[in-house]
Amino acid sequence: MATEGKNPINMNTMSSSLQRTGQWVFSQDIPTDVVVEVGEANFSLHKFMLVAKSNYIRKLIMESKDSDVTRIDLSDIPGGPEMFEKAAKFCYGVNFEITVQNVAALHCAAEFLQMTDKYCDNNLAGRTQDFLSQVALSSLSGAIVVLKSCEILLPISRDLGIVRRCVDVVGAKACNEAMFPCRSPPNWWTEELCILDVDFFSDVVASMKQRGLKPSSLASAIITYTEKSLRDLVRDHSGRGIKYSDPENNGSDERSQQRDLVESIVTLLPSDKGLFPVNFLCSLLRCAVFLDTSLTSKNELEKRISVVLEHVSVDDLLIPSFTYDGERLLDLDSVRRIISVFVEKEKNVGVFNGGDFNRGLCSVSLQRVSKTVDSYLAEIASYGELTISEFDAIANLVPNPLENQTTILQSH
Repeated sequence: MATEGKNPINMNTMSSSLQRTGQWVFSQDIPTDVVVEVGEANFSLHKFMLVAKSNYIRKLIMESKDSDVTRIDLSDIPGGPEMFEKAAKFCYGVNFEITVQNVAALHCAAEFLQMTDKYCDNNLAGRTQDFLSQVALSSLSGAIVVLKSCEILLPISRDLGIVRRCVDVVGAKACNEAMFPCRSPPNWWTEELCILDVDFFSDVVASMKQRGLKPSSLASAIITYTEKSLRDLVRDHSGRGIKYSDPENNGSDERSQQRDLVESIVTLLPSDKGLFPVNFLCSLLRCAVFLDTSLTSKNELEKRISVVLEHVSVDDLLIPSFTYDGERLLDLDSVRRIISVFVEKEKNVGVFNGGDFNRGLCSVSLQRVSKTVDSYLAEIASYGELTISEFDAIANLVPNPLENQTTILQSH
């Protein structure tokens, strides 16, 4: 999830930054007269060099009750020591590289320090703004990288409009790529989106929807994102789960994040319930059951599966649930609800078409589902926790149960 906060301080990076800063600062003839604190990093600098470019630092010094300010705390600067070092270099006229990876953080730092063209011509905020417009946001890949970097720069990256600009560019360029592919494979852009936090991915999906991207392309992006994001949660369609080796460190926080992720993905699913392959929906339902997501999320997935139930396989219907330490259980309630919704729909269609559901005049779809349910019952009959009443609850959902259900039940 995208969260508010600053970059964590990397001690090796901080140490090398201070060493490099010392090399270009102490090359000046005038002794330093102020120490700027950024977290645990201290930068010995010259006030007059900083004030010339930063209106924020100028105001701190001018408004200070201390007549001779010797220390300034800028620990709240976006990007931490690394971005402050680059801003300080700009004040000293020292060259450094602006990249798609650092431009968002650098722009946020420049705005924080009020290093704008309004205060001083050709200032840092203007330079980063130009780089965003002319370089970083000129390509889909670049815009996605910038958007990714904004995740640890919230809320300022959103307040400054960087997030909105990136989302708009990514949405527009992804739509264009989906309609007029210029690279191979055609769905390469869906892979690119997978680096994003689910909140930003949701923003991009909303942008693409607004631009009229066809639902099948949206579904492709959502499937790719889901499979990448949840690939370590459920190994395959048979439902073999992964047991977490260190629940004390990974348990509640990781599970909560994964639960939020699944629930967010479910809300993104386009309204057309027939867009997604049934095995994808069943895999997502396994995750929802495993993580104990909201009933709303699980019910939505169950309804979608019921729409395409005639295409389901026995493996798809084997929806185990797990305790979080890996104990395997069997979730029969979801399967029963899925079949029940499907059968009720078939009843309504049969009545509308003048058929007699109860006399066995079943549609081809219902006949397929009946065969699948029969095979499913044969598969689960050996599960020790299965009771006869639970078995009957599923077997009696479909009309004219197949002959060997009685045999299965007797053997159980």
